[in-house]
Formats: sequence, C-alpha cells, structure tokens
Amino acid sequence: MTALDLNSPVAVVGTGTMGQGIAQVALVAGHPVRLYDTLAGRADAAAEAIGARLDRLVEKGRFSGADRDAARERLRPARSLDELADCVLVIEAVLEQLDVKQKLFRDLEDVVEDDCLLATNTSSLSVTAIGGALRNPGRLVGLHFFNPAPLLPLVEVVSGHATDFSSATRAYETARAWGKTPVACADTPGFIVNRIARPFYAEAFAVYESQAADPATIDAVLRESGGFRMGAFELTDLIGQDVNESVTHSVWQAFFQDLRFTPSLSQRRLVESGRHGRKTGHGWYDYGDDAERPEPHTAEQAQPPAHVVVEGDLGPASELLALIREAGIQVREDEEDHGTRLVLPSGGQLALADGQTSIEFRDVVYFDLALDYRRATRIALSASQDTAPQTVAEAIGLFQALGKDVSVIGDAPGMIVARTVARIVDLAHDAVAKGVATEEDTDTAMRLGVNYPLGPFEWCRRLGRTWAHDLLEELHLREPSGRYAPSLALYRHGHATEKREGTS
Repeated sequence: MTALDLNSPVAVVGTGTMGQGIAQVALVAGHPVRLYDTLAGRADAAAEAIGARLDRLVEKGRFSGADRDAARERLRPARSLDELADCVLVIEAVLEQLDVKQKLFRDLEDVVEDDCLLATNTSSLSVTAIGGALRNPGRLVGLHFFNPAPLLPLVEVVSGHATDFSSATRAYETARAWGKTPVACADTPGFIVNRIARPFYAEAFAVYESQAADPATIDAVLRESGGFRMGAFELTDLIGQDVNESVTHSVWQAFFQDLRFTPSLSQRRLVESGRHGRKTGHGWYDYGDDAERPEPHTAEQAQPPAHVVVEGDLGPASELLALIREAGIQVREDEEDHGTRLVLPSGGQLALADGQTSIEFRDVVYFDLALDYRRATRIALSASQDTAPQTVAEAIGLFQALGKDVSVIGDAPGMIVARTVARIVDLAHDAVAKGVATEEDTDTAMRLGVNYPLGPFEWCRRLGRTWAHDLLEELHLREPSGRYAPSLALYRHGHATEKREGTS
C-alpha cells in the first residue's frame, strides 16, 4: 500500500492551531488542501494565517517564492462539507469531545467517496469509539500530530479495533511521504507518548508533594542530571496545566483508575485556582513582568574528601570512579565486596539511588541517576534528618570537586531522575508486551514526541536488565499502593535475559 497521490485533495476540518499546522504540512508536501470549520469566517482566517507562515518561510530562505505562490493556489477554504466530496483524506482536528467527532465523521460518510481515508487527530479519545459510530469504521485511523505540526516530526498512526490494515498502512506511508516520522500503535489510552510520559510529570509532582524538593530544584535536576530538555514543572506550564492535567485524568479514567496513572492533587489545585501556566501568567512559576524565576537549591562549597573507598560495582554510576581519580581524589578498592557504594573518610556511605531511604541506614547519602555523569552539571543528593552532617558535607564536596552543582533534597526513595526513568522504562515494557507498539517505535516516539534524551529501551540497555525492576520493587515495598509495583513484562524481561545469559 502506497502513500496518497500528491495531486489528490486533502481536507482538514477544524482550523485551530493544530488544524492549521496539519493543513500546512499537507500543503507543503504538495497536496491541494481544503479547510473547513463550522464557524463562519474561521476557514478564511486560517488560510490567511497559513499564507503568512509560508511568507515567513520564504523570508528565512526555507521555501521559495514560487513554491509559496503554488501552495497558496492549492489552499482553499470550504463553505460546507459538500466541498470535501472529492477529497481522498479528511483529517479532523476539532473539539476533544467524542459525540462531536462521531457526528462529524457520520456527516462526512454521507459526503465523501467510499475509498476516502478518514483520520482523527485526537490525543485523548479512543479511535475505536470514534469509529464505532461509522457505517464503515475500517477506514478510520488515528493520525496524531504533535504541536507545532509543521516542526515536530512525530506522527502516531493509531489503529482502532476495527481499522483496516490497508487504511493504517496508507496513512503511515502518507505521513512518511509528508516528511514525518510515523510510528504505528494500537488504540490504547494515551497511545504511545501520552501513555508512557505520565511518570515524567507524576514523579516530579510526587517528590514536590512529599516536600523533598521545590519545583525549581526538581526541574534543574531533571535537566542538568537527567538530560531532559525541560523539567516537569516548566514543561507543564508551557503545555498548560489544564491541558496536561486533562490528558492525565483521561488516561487514568481510561485505564479504570489504574494507580500507576493517578493524577496529582497539587496540579488539580493549580488548575482550580486558574493558574494554568504561561498562558495565564502564572502556573508553578510566576510569569509576571516583574517576577523573578526561583533558583534551584545549590549547596554551598564544601571540602572534598581526601579519598573514597569503593565497595562492589557502582553499576550505572561506574564512570564516576574515573572522574574521581581525575579530580585528584584517591580511590581505594575494598577487596571484600560488601555492596555497591562509596565509603567516605568519616565512615559514611554514598550510594546510587535504589528505591530505599537514607533513614533506614546508619549513615547513608544517596545520589541520583545521571544520563552522563561526565557531562552532567548538577547532581542531587538525598539524606535524612539522622544522616551525619559530616557525611553530607563530604558527599557535597566530592561532587563539587567533579565540577558539579549539588542539590540536597529530602529523603525521597528513588530520588528524582532514577524513579522517573524506572517508571518510564516499566510502562514502556508493559505497553510493548500488550501489543501497543514495537520497542523501536516506542523509543522513536519518546525521543521525537517529547524530546527525551533516550528512549525507554535505550535507557534499559544502558542501565542493565534488572535495574528498573529492582528500584521499583524497593519503592513498592515502601509505598505498597500499587503505584510502583513493577509490571509482569518488566519482571519477565529481566529474568528471561538472565536465563539466556546463564545458559549461553
């Protein structure tokens, strides 16, 4: 099955930001494009807005004047659905309400030809449920673009329960012909990205709600240690707290209130207060003209330890040993393998976040996971009220000697980056095991859809086969609500790999 012929007209119904973006993508690819909106004048205004964006592309040298003029000729506002009769593809980008979308597609069925491909850009509703209202649900597919559609490459091609394979394939190949990176997925709440991305927000909010750290510090750690482009608080302010919370609530309800997707009470209060982020001038942060952005907690300078003793294998943090030696700090190795930690001169211990808490041990400081310890500019440490001040000071001094800013947070099991990555890895394994998408498409979706530094399976290969499972199991022991219980898929992954390695 090949992509749609570029000479064939394509229609976009709904002319908001997303509808305009999708129309621009199809137009630049070469299609004649029809724009329709139920509100009078909206389609004409959208056509003008798209034309203005094409003008800017010409000014920036990204589009020729001749191509711009030809594209303008191919773009036509429609006064009624009847003007879409000869279209080979109609994509809707209207209100996220099931009954509204169902009625639109029922009306379209009475207008377009039987072989016209119908597509919904829904991000939170069931493609299956939308198609259930049609006489021929097999031709309905999800084409979930990401905003802004002309710039972001990812398109989730979603097959509903009744979607024909030929329809999904034609939509997939068309998205690729438009210069996008399509990924195929089954119709599941949140599809790939909005399903697997929930912990990125949820765990940041959970650390905040436990009063272990403030938003500015959590965001800084996610960026500067985890390698994420933005922190959870600043990103949801950009998305809109109302929009982000609505998607979270939709996914949670669609999974029958599965605790792994539980919305945040603190975010709910933010939405109720009308503080929706940048668009209202206040969200987690204040965006007023005179507002000062809060700084992350950064520890004052401390004296580095003269030496450390390494016990066991530091696993994902093993590259720290080379950095410590390069900083001129002596590294001694204990021949008796007592565990996976560094022992400081005072006798206190420094360990990679593993889902346990500092208060359980005599004198332990945890440090957070980093995408790349050499390039990380900030490291988070976690200690309890009973941790010896000297141990905390030596841990701070050690990482400062490596050129890192240090943020000391409360005694949060799994800390910030580690618990977030572990949960993302777990949800990804669960989704793949349930046939939502392939591992490759899942990694692609998370890197391109939300700009993660690594896909979840890339993280898993880097961290080790059982790392995420073991950390979540420890978290589950300390909070046995079910939120952190590792999935059967993650358990099977670790043990199946272990068995293969043991018999090779």
